[in-house]
Amino acid sequence: MPVFMMFGKYSRDSLEGMSPERTGKSVEIIEHNGGRVISMYAVLGIHDLVFTVEFPTIQKALAVSAALSMLTGISFTTSPVIDITHFDSLMSEMKNR
Repeated sequence: MPVFMMFGKYSRDSLEGMSPERTGKSVEIIEHNGGRVISMYAVLGIHDLVFTVEFPTIQKALAVSAALSMLTGISFTTSPVIDITHFDSLMSEMKNR
């Protein structure tokens, strides 16, 4: 299943609603859309949250990104990723053309 990184940025309003229950609802939305959480981290820097999630399609990833923003007030940027060994293989194929 395709893997996506979801980068979240808190707003002032989204900070007020922080709770384990909201996190649980977020996981439920992901799972309801066929996704599976690989990891969820709070981080320092330009992003406040980083999730690694599998989704069956890019459309499901997009729907969940929007749904989580509506639920939480957190602004999410969602990007597809591939394993680095797969990326290296793709690059080797491109060089050999």
